[in-house]
Amino acid sequence: MFGLLRFDHDGAAAEYVTAPAEHLAAAPVGVSPVAAAAAPLAALTAWQALVDHAGVRRDDEVLVHGGAGGVGGFAVQLAVVLGARVTTTCLGADVEYVRALGADHVVDVETQAFDARHARYDVVLDTVGGSTLNRSWAVLRPRGRLVTLQRPPSPDEADRYGVKAYFFVVTPDRAALTALARLIDDGLLRITVAAVFPLERGRDAFESGASFRRPPGKTVLLVSDPPAE
Repeated sequence: MFGLLRFDHDGAAAEYVTAPAEHLAAAPVGVSPVAAAAAPLAALTAWQALVDHAGVRRDDEVLVHGGAGGVGGFAVQLAVVLGARVTTTCLGADVEYVRALGADHVVDVETQAFDARHARYDVVLDTVGGSTLNRSWAVLRPRGRLVTLQRPPSPDEADRYGVKAYFFVVTPDRAALTALARLIDDGLLRITVAAVFPLERGRDAFESGASFRRPPGKTVLLVSDPPAE
């Protein structure tokens, strides 16, 4: 099984955790337990952003900010699965990685500005925030959809540009987890593990996410098997 605990449920980084059955689903069978552990939070966030909120449709033009991140990597792949044409931003070192995820266009933010291409998008998924969010309004088509994971977007800016804007916190969803597990087993979603830390180094694991040059993918806390009685 794999799953996601609600963010108001403390205690997930532990050897034993209780969880409501409806927050769990059968894990993909074709990947290791470590890889499966890296999927629910990031993949569910990407699913809820693109499917539940943005309603991505075939032939939509989608811009994913931060395509080498945990959520961004799944979002690029999921948008491709949904039939969209995908542009993503990343650091120069990650260009080939995100291109391999299926992105049609890749913007190296160290050498290019994503809003200098004169491209317009039906959907923007912002995993970065700050000035990236502020500059994203202008690259949306009228009636476009902006989804940001960093802070609630300005309703005044949404009205000004004639678009819909969403902010959300991911929630458990068994049906979506089941669909994602199927996509993983079908080879349509690749899981990237950035690093693996033992449970006793949990602080190091969480602090590693603050690094500007962190590897692509998600970090996993590895819980050792309990000793035999």
